[in-house]
Order: sequence, then structure tokens, then C-alpha cells
Amino acid sequence: MSDRQTRHRQAMQKLKAHVDERVADATEQRGQLLVFTGNGKGKTTAAWGTVTRALGYGYRVGVVQFIKGQWACGERERLEADPRLEVAIMATGFTWETQNREADTRACGEAWAEAARMLADPGIYLVVLDEITYMLKFGYLDIATVRQALEARPAEQTVIVTGRNAHRELLAMADTVTEMQEVRHGFNAGLEARRGIDY
Repeated sequence: MSDRQTRHRQAMQKLKAHVDERVADATEQRGQLLVFTGNGKGKTTAAWGTVTRALGYGYRVGVVQFIKGQWACGERERLEADPRLEVAIMATGFTWETQNREADTRACGEAWAEAARMLADPGIYLVVLDEITYMLKFGYLDIATVRQALEARPAEQTVIVTGRNAHRELLAMADTVTEMQEVRHGFNAGLEARRGIDY
């Protein structure tokens, strides 16, 4: 055996021992709070990927879309026929289009009522609160209300929160925080959002 192969094998054995130890230490079983935030592309896409995974195992899933709900969504269109998936959409769509704080606050309240119901349902394995961070940032929804519902949810339920500028209390509560970092985005160079790729 060459010296290079010997070094490689030793390094991989050391890595395996480390990974095996970490896996052995991870024994807690419960639902999680995941936050997908940051200014990069892919937060909602990652959430829909997890929705697909949960549905693939036969779990019930609830999705509440607070911003992009009225926009075409290929994932939603593909999965919405699944009887285990429930989707609620905020009626006003993009808040920067409506420019009506009263209407947006009312629509947010209606969408949040659906989210709160899902968060209280022990039969729903995964709840996605898509773009809810904007509702908190714009003051349409109170962080204490969201925190209380998250803390009171069934122990086996996992929640994914998506959106830029996640509230510091959400970040503190989360089990996993992933920040999508924008290095370059074609939209900034004039590339139009592409069906099947961006939505």
C-alpha cells in the first residue's frame, strides 16, 4: 500500500470515528424548529423539498404562504393533489404590490389563524411558515404570538420558518438555522425569473 493510500485510510478512519461518535450522541427524538433565512435564493425551495420528503414518508404536512402565495409555484402545483398536504395562502400576495397596511394586516391575520390551527394539530408532522419573517418585520404579526404558538405545538411536530431578516427570537428558539448567502443573483443583472427554475 502506498504512503498516500495509508495516509488517506488513516484520515478516513479518524473521520469515521468522529462521525460515529456524533451519531451515537444524537439520541433525542422530537420535532424541530428550522429557520431558512438570509438574502440568498433557495429558502422556499428548500422548505418545499422538505415538504416533499415528509409526504414521501406518508406524513401530513401544512404550508402557509404569507407572501408569494398568489404567485405561481411549481412545487405547490405538483404536490397540491396529495390529500396529506394542506396549503393556506395569504389573500393579498406581495405586500409591496398592495401597499395597503390595513388590508395586509387583515390578510396576515387570516393566514395566521390557519397557521395557528396547524401548529396545534398533533396529526400534522411538518408545518411550513413560508415568508412569515416579513409579517413580523412589517409589524403585521406579533413575535410573542408566534413564539407562544411555536412553544405550545405538539412535541413531534417540526416547523420550518422561511424568509429574510428572521427575528432574533426565532433564531434563538431554532434548533437549526441555515442562512442562504447571495454571492450573485441573475435578477440583479436583468434576468427574468424563469418558470420551473425560480418558481
